[in-house]
Amino acid sequence: MAGRRDGGRRADMARAARQFAHWRQTHAYGSRIPKALWDSAVELAVRHGVSRTATALKLGYYDLKKRLAERSVPQSGLAPATFVELTAAPLGNACECTIELEKCDGARRMRIEVKGASAPDLAAVSRSFWESP
Repeated sequence: MAGRRDGGRRADMARAARQFAHWRQTHAYGSRIPKALWDSAVELAVRHGVSRTATALKLGYYDLKKRLAERSVPQSGLAPATFVELTAAPLGNACECTIELEKCDGARRMRIEVKGASAPDLAAVSRSFWESP
C-alpha cells in the first residue's frame, strides 16, 4: 500500500514538475510564476511537505512556505488565534497564605496575611515595599 501512495506522490510531483518546466521554457527568466502553478505547488506542499515540493519543483523553500501560510489565513483576513487566555473564576476566601518581605539590610520588614486577595493586589503591595526608601 505504501508503494501506491509513494507512486501517486511521484506522479503528482512529476506532473507538476513538467508543468513548471514547460512554463520556464516558454517564459523569460525572471517572469512571475502564474497563480495556477503556485496553487498547484501549494496543494502539493500541503500533501507532501514544503521541502520535498520545493525541491521537486525547483522553487524557493521560503517562497513556497509563505504562500502556504497565506493559504491558511481565514477569509476574514485575520490570522488564526495562536494564544487564548482563560481566566478562572475567583476563589473568594479559599486562598490563604502568609508572605514575609525583608530588605537586604534588615532595616524594613513586612508580613502580609492573605485571605482571598488577588495577585495584582499582592504585586502592588510588594512593589511599594521594595521601592520605598
